Amino acid sequence: MVKNKDKQYSRETAIEQLKSNLIDELPPNAQISKVVFEGPFVVLYSLNPTALMENGDIVKGLAKSLRKRIVIRSDVSVRRVKDEAQARMLEIVPENAEITNMIFDDELGEVIIEAKKPGAVIGRSGATLREIYREISWRPKVVRSPPIQSQLIKSIRNTLTAESEKRKNALINIGKRIHRPKVIPDSYIRLTGLGGFSEVGRSCLLLETAETKVLIDCGTNVGSREPNQMFPHFNIAEFDIAEIDAVLVTHAHLDHSGLVPFLFKWGYRGPVYSNDATLSLMTLLQKDYIDVSEREGKLVPYNQRDIKQMILHTITRRYWEVTDLSNDIRLTMTPAGHILGSSIIHLHIGDGKYNLAIANDFKGKRKRSPTQLLDRANTRFPRLETMVLESTYGGPRDNTPRREDAERQLIKIINRTTSRGGKVLIPSLAVGRAQELMVVLAHYYKRREMIDVPVYLDGLIAEATAIHSCHPEYLSAHLQDQIFNEGNNPFLCEIFKTVSGQGERKSITGGSPSVIMATSEMLTGGNSVEYFKQLAEDDRNSIVFVSYQAEGTLGRRISSGVKEIRSIDDGRMNMMRVSMDIHQIDGFSGHSDRNEIMNFFRELSPKPERVILIHGQRNKSQSLAQAIGKRYHVKTDVPMNLETLRLN
Repeated sequence: MVKNKDKQYSRETAIEQLKSNLIDELPPNAQISKVVFEGPFVVLYSLNPTALMENGDIVKGLAKSLRKRIVIRSDVSVRRVKDEAQARMLEIVPENAEITNMIFDDELGEVIIEAKKPGAVIGRSGATLREIYREISWRPKVVRSPPIQSQLIKSIRNTLTAESEKRKNALINIGKRIHRPKVIPDSYIRLTGLGGFSEVGRSCLLLETAETKVLIDCGTNVGSREPNQMFPHFNIAEFDIAEIDAVLVTHAHLDHSGLVPFLFKWGYRGPVYSNDATLSLMTLLQKDYIDVSEREGKLVPYNQRDIKQMILHTITRRYWEVTDLSNDIRLTMTPAGHILGSSIIHLHIGDGKYNLAIANDFKGKRKRSPTQLLDRANTRFPRLETMVLESTYGGPRDNTPRREDAERQLIKIINRTTSRGGKVLIPSLAVGRAQELMVVLAHYYKRREMIDVPVYLDGLIAEATAIHSCHPEYLSAHLQDQIFNEGNNPFLCEIFKTVSGQGERKSITGGSPSVIMATSEMLTGGNSVEYFKQLAEDDRNSIVFVSYQAEGTLGRRISSGVKEIRSIDDGRMNMMRVSMDIHQIDGFSGHSDRNEIMNFFRELSPKPERVILIHGQRNKSQSLAQAIGKRYHVKTDVPMNLETLRLN
């Protein structure tokens, strides 16, 4: 006990000494009122913040020497009253900026300015922003006014604003842990598979150093009802939630993020790192996950309060920003090309002595299957000793058809079906696949190669699309140019119609020819099943599967050619004849196929010494590991769940 007290005292002393050194290095006229560690940031509260703005090189130099990110905030005593601040901002910012909203955060001393033209708010070389800060002493943060309003993003912002004091306290507690002095010399790096090793689903990796324990992803097997298959292996000696320093989320799909709120139900109060697009999308999917679980009588692993705790503890970082996770690990997120906000995680361990990258679902170089929605995955890192790669489609026969062929096949089916008076049902993932298809349909419609029929968006698709429109910076460079320079936003195409409720669904199925995109993609639940029941017996209609159909799902049975389906409606068993045309189109996947994975590895710079294959059926992972090892002469591993690999 005495040793623990001494250790705690030494850490607090070191932190106070660091604060004192910071103040000594800054100009006296900055009038620093306090120094606070908030998460990975060193926050300087100043009575004269413009003095620090005008001496930006001093702050940059200090940040570089300390190797810490420094944030400047005005002391609460010098901030303008909100009404006065808002009026002054409207005077400073030119009208052509078209400000649509201003949101003040008392705890962080920030004001979010939503504008249709953010550049006009920023001004040349940031001149307008600097003037705003000088005049109101609230730190301005500019975001683009979304063309489609997202209720989910609005809800997240309201939560962060209403609970800003709780969030700030959480960040301060996290900061104390991150900025603690190093106690144990670097000695080992270990990686344990808690889920997603030699399987697909419930992805969860535990990375351990002598100082730090980090979880990378915390997903669930969505289709499973058995807890031992649904959850990662939390019941092992290596996993102690009280010792976890950070959780990193690579992307929003539930098999990677679905159980992050469950950690907070257990009592975790550490940081979750993702980017802002991933925070929005995973919150959307998690909320829907518990709603669907309740309706279907499945185990509900957490509640809305746990999701709220996750939001308050999430620290969002953009691509390429370097962030301290602890005193011996730095994080950088880079593009993965899988879905909006998806990231390849790069970890810089022990002052660069070891570097690890984790590509847990990515879309690499694609000559045969280029997507229009996102740019390809990053292949360049400063240093790289070990690469962890997904192998979902790593088998020797896993080769994606040409993307153009897949697109034209889809358009051909739509034109043929609607011209005979039928409707096309496309069961789809709400996040990623649906937006990819929207971009494709808008493209062919604009070129007049698709018949002019409404495309109805049901389930979470509309809200997920709104989130995409709020984060255009994560879209492909080509799509950004199309939206901002050509004024052609495919998500706003006039063919897309949002379904408002049950009454409208009945009018759609009984109405004129149309295309219907609805969740879920495997007909395991959701509105796609209801549409299927209404449309299946009419031979004028078609169903198009654009995703993998897992064993045991209704989608798998239909795509395999089953012509009679039993269904229970209002407690009665009915037999349904499947007369509609059935199509399976490959080529729209957000995963890399065998060739794309090999091309990705060929372009990796630098080449790693070791490759670990995860997130795939074991035989596919082993086949891919053999191919990579033979061609590039690197050590390869295909571990099972619960295996621990020592990396150094």
